[in-house]
Formats: sequence, structure tokens, C-alpha cells
Amino acid sequence: MAGPSADTVVMGRISGLFGVHGWVRIFDYCRQRGDILGYDTWLLRQGNEWNEVRLVAGRLQANNVVAQLEGCIDRETARTLIGSEISIRSDQLESPADGEFYWQDLKGLTVLNMAGETLGVVADLLETGANDVLVVKGESELLIPYTTVTVDQVDLKDRHIRVHWERDY
Repeated sequence: MAGPSADTVVMGRISGLFGVHGWVRIFDYCRQRGDILGYDTWLLRQGNEWNEVRLVAGRLQANNVVAQLEGCIDRETARTLIGSEISIRSDQLESPADGEFYWQDLKGLTVLNMAGETLGVVADLLETGANDVLVVKGESELLIPYTTVTVDQVDLKDRHIRVHWERDY
């Protein structure tokens, strides 16, 4: 399978082996550990190759997420999957509530302050516990809290975010 389109979301990666019957450990990027198990079809990236696989079984095991994938019946087959990135198609996700956005939808948006000055582009987001933070790359890197006080407007159609933030903060 060719590389997935922009309509995919990275959900985790295969981080190790579990047992001898082809189960793998998953490093789950979801906010709630184990949420990745709610999706029965995954796209695995190994190098530049993407393959669609079906989740046969999965569970939380101590502090780990473990899964068995279709066609992965022994430890040696499972070993070949270690390091594989796990993605799903965006249409498998629930639509976010009004005023909520998936991080992937914010990445690449232009960030403007209230004076209309371009501060840069959202390169990444960070989860800090208190609130998420926009990593904005422009003339310099800015870390802008994603809060209702700071973020005035997110416009996905026009691909920008308007913030209460000065260029020299």
C-alpha cells in the first residue's frame, strides 16, 4: 500500500513483544491509555511501506497496551513489527465537539495576533497537564498556551488561528 494521505492520524507505535504467540506492546499516543484498541483497522508504517492490518484482540496489561494483529501468530513475526508507526483513517475518529479540534487539524495553520501580524505557523503542540501549548515557528519559536484567554479564533477554512499574543512576548 502506498503512503497514507493527509486523512490519517498517527495513534501510536509498536514498541515491543508480549508473550510468544505474536502479541505486541503498543505505545499509545491517545490521551486515555488503551483508546487505540477502539479502532479495529490500523495502518502500519514500516520504513516507507504502509500496510493495513486488522486488530484481532487487545487489552491493558499492567501499565502496557498489548495487541494481537491479524497474521501475526508468533514471536518472530511480531519482532518484525517493532518500531512500526500505527495510524488510522481520520474518518474513523468521532467528530470533535464545537470549539474543539484535533491537533492534526491545527498543525500547519498560520498564527496571527490581534493586530493582524503573522507570528508563524503551528509546527507542533505540547501537552503540559494544565493546558495544551501551540509550538509556533516563525522568525523565532513561540510557545503559546492554547487557552480561551489566549486563543481568540480558530478558522480551519481560512487556515489561521487568531491569538492574544504580541510578537515580542
